[in-house]
Amino acid sequence: MSTAALIVAAGRGTRAGGSAPKQWQILAGRSVLAHTVARFKQHSGVDRVVLVLHPDDMDMVTGITCIAGGVDRAASVRNGLDALQGQGLHSVLIHDVARPCVSDAVIDAVIEALKTSVGAAPALAVTDALWTGEDGKVTGTQDRTGLFRAQTPQGFHFDAIVAAHAAHAGGAADDVEVARAAGLDVAIVTGCEDNLKITHPADFARAEQILRAHHGH
Repeated sequence: MSTAALIVAAGRGTRAGGSAPKQWQILAGRSVLAHTVARFKQHSGVDRVVLVLHPDDMDMVTGITCIAGGVDRAASVRNGLDALQGQGLHSVLIHDVARPCVSDAVIDAVIEALKTSVGAAPALAVTDALWTGEDGKVTGTQDRTGLFRAQTPQGFHFDAIVAAHAAHAGGAADDVEVARAAGLDVAIVTGCEDNLKITHPADFARAEQILRAHHGH
């Protein structure tokens, strides 16, 4: 079962602060992007890795297939999927570059689930109380039953997700939304709290602690 990893790294991540997009900022001695790419290149279940970059960044990486991204995340994913066409892939794992702490166990769980499901993605059940709010005040509560916090990599049978993206009008929050719009079933596998998405400045320190503790960097 041939599997590719498609790492989406074409965004600019301004909320993370710093003088450069978050994927190029240094974390435990090397860039966030380098950590994320290494997680998949070193994984025995991943046969090839494709990186989708902002068009201005195409000369910043060597030794890996790089594709220019599009006007939004969905367009960038489609560009990456197009680059993987004709390679006889069974499945593809679509991953956000800003999750450099993804574990082998999470990747394993997604790949295993794809043996019996057309789509699979890691998530964590919501355990905190949920409120609605307006103008800085609580306006109500929200039932958390059946709610999950989505993570990546989100994996799919290759031909199915290609067709789903081709049929989607755009504006999806992630690839699971694209898949479900096409009628595809997506299995939930157990995510990990350490698989955080770097979004705000404080996330860099937490990610560095995780990498040093678990990956020996």
